[in-house]
Amino acid sequence: MTDALLPAAPQPLEKETDGYFRKGCNPLAQTGRSKLQNQRAALNQQILKAVRMRTGAENLLKAATNHKVREQVRLELSFVNSDLQVLKEELEGLNISVGVYQSTEEAFTIPLIPLGLKETKDVDFSVILKDFILEHYSEDSYLYEDEIADLMDLRQACRTPSRDEAGVELLMSYFIQLGFVESRFFPPTRQMGIMFTWYDSLTGVPVSQQNLLLEKASVLFNIGALYTQIGTRCNRQTQAGLESAMEALQRAAGVLNYLKETFTHTPSYDMSPAMLSVLVKMMLAQAQESVFEKISLPGIQNEFFMLVKVAQEAAKVGEVYQQLHAAMSQAPVKQNVPYSWARLACVKAHYYGALAHYFVATLLIDHQLKPGADEDHQEKCMSQLYNRMPEGLTPLATLKNVHQRRLLGKSHLLKAIVHHEESVREASLCTKLRNIEVLQKVLSAAQQRSRLKQSQHQEEDDLLNLIDAPDIVSKTEQEVEILPPEFSKVTVTDFFHKLGPLSVFSSSKRWTPPRSIHFTTEEGDLGFTLRGNAPVQVHCLDPHCSAALAGAKEGDYIVSVQDTDCKWLTVSEVMKLLKSFDENGIQMKVVSILDSSSSMHSKCATYSVGMQKTYSMICLAIEDDDKTDKAKKITKKLSFLSWGTNKNRQKSASTMCLPSVGVGRPNLKKKLPSPFSLLNTDSSLY
Repeated sequence: MTDALLPAAPQPLEKETDGYFRKGCNPLAQTGRSKLQNQRAALNQQILKAVRMRTGAENLLKAATNHKVREQVRLELSFVNSDLQVLKEELEGLNISVGVYQSTEEAFTIPLIPLGLKETKDVDFSVILKDFILEHYSEDSYLYEDEIADLMDLRQACRTPSRDEAGVELLMSYFIQLGFVESRFFPPTRQMGIMFTWYDSLTGVPVSQQNLLLEKASVLFNIGALYTQIGTRCNRQTQAGLESAMEALQRAAGVLNYLKETFTHTPSYDMSPAMLSVLVKMMLAQAQESVFEKISLPGIQNEFFMLVKVAQEAAKVGEVYQQLHAAMSQAPVKQNVPYSWARLACVKAHYYGALAHYFVATLLIDHQLKPGADEDHQEKCMSQLYNRMPEGLTPLATLKNVHQRRLLGKSHLLKAIVHHEESVREASLCTKLRNIEVLQKVLSAAQQRSRLKQSQHQEEDDLLNLIDAPDIVSKTEQEVEILPPEFSKVTVTDFFHKLGPLSVFSSSKRWTPPRSIHFTTEEGDLGFTLRGNAPVQVHCLDPHCSAALAGAKEGDYIVSVQDTDCKWLTVSEVMKLLKSFDENGIQMKVVSILDSSSSMHSKCATYSVGMQKTYSMICLAIEDDDKTDKAKKITKKLSFLSWGTNKNRQKSASTMCLPSVGVGRPNLKKKLPSPFSLLNTDSSLY
């Protein structure tokens, strides 16, 4: 009745390492997927080179005045664009690669579409973080070399995650760790000078930005991509494998949807809101397809109610793929979605639509309403099968009239054949799909099955008597849904917890350098009390006590007592520590919180290699030394990429911060050219 689903024992996805590498990472595993990622990395480098050549040619074309030179540059530019198109098609071929991402089992099923992981360049945190620890936290930065090395090792491990839950947990732990790093070392008032570079998963175009949020967004994308690879890798010939595939694909949709809602100004094609919406639809459509396969796995019995159920399930899958194909055909994602993805979505929409009509044709042709049958139940199912019955027909009359049943069944059969022919034609239009052998076999077998049934019941006057088969109402017993990421299940320890509680010791707050306070007690009385959680504060300070005379102030945070770090100690623990040294005097270090209203102004400009119009925002915030000039107004600019907010909706690429020079600038009468007038309007990011 439908494509055979041969049961087979599931195989382990990837072997775990012997513990030499971090759990969830195995960079030495020479699997097909790791080789594929290496090919993607090589293609990314070639694309980067071609983009730079195109940029140079476009700049030369603008500057050249000689006619012959311009003609030569145009010729070279056409060659470069052709090379870029070829490289893009090769990258698309890797994205649709069946032999690498699909299950290793021999299955007679249409393959699913996975997402490739984003590639990145190495990042050295050591120098920047050490300088910031010394400057901002007034601590010996060499004491944190191991923590910085752990952070860099974790990032390196996340470039080659294993395709299982351990790999997902590894990526999630790095994402959460980045939250700690952002709070510790990335103040909102200035850039840190660390350049992050990530390659677009779909186009291979690199995006560079001095903003940790690009790193966080890219790691989130890779979590979603890894879930898609886990889902497509599951053995879809077993009940457990199909359930695992459904869950993984729904979780992929949840991560990508979280990325879309949280990071609203992503500077990369694959992470733009429009593209992420399409990817979420694609994951949910594939999860719905797995629901149909799970229902069909035990076998489809030639029974009236069973055929009604699977027909509506198939119609549901066809409907979601039709919606997906429509979304892929809309601007601006149409130019960036791989052509093979759009064709496969169209093929599946026609294929499952054909299956729905085939099952309805079977229940109408092969079954008759016999005496003693449940007429009411069958009539109800028949009425729910269509939004409207064909003109002149009613559900009960059609069930009782053998001739009407056969005519309506043949109409559905003819429509099924039309959909099958369209699916085969769509698959033949794409070179990548033509090379997927299992896809061609599935489409051919389904088409032959429908034609065989038509030949068994065909009559000479069918073309004159057949009516137009109505559309089948889609219905499912298990509606797929977006499953949000469960970050709370991953336990992560802040690498830099020795710096102190984040509520006080963060990059957004400023305080005085640690002051040494040497004081004595009078009959066990410290002259002050303590309050607050870690770190504790000096409270109710007696202005005439020894501590106050030594320089302690109301509200000071106690960071150490007698060289014992107490940033994380509670009130009772610090009090016990203070009273244990009251015989020969007490030595403690305190810090005072400063007003954080003053900030460093900076110049921020967007940057993306080879894409001129990605310079979408330039913010200049320079404080004038001349306070008497009342005519000047400095408008507070929103920082580039207001991630997760509904404001500042301008499209942007990447951010590079150039610290402004604190030198007074003379008033210039000559108007400077706008930076946007220098940009090429022929190539835009979105």
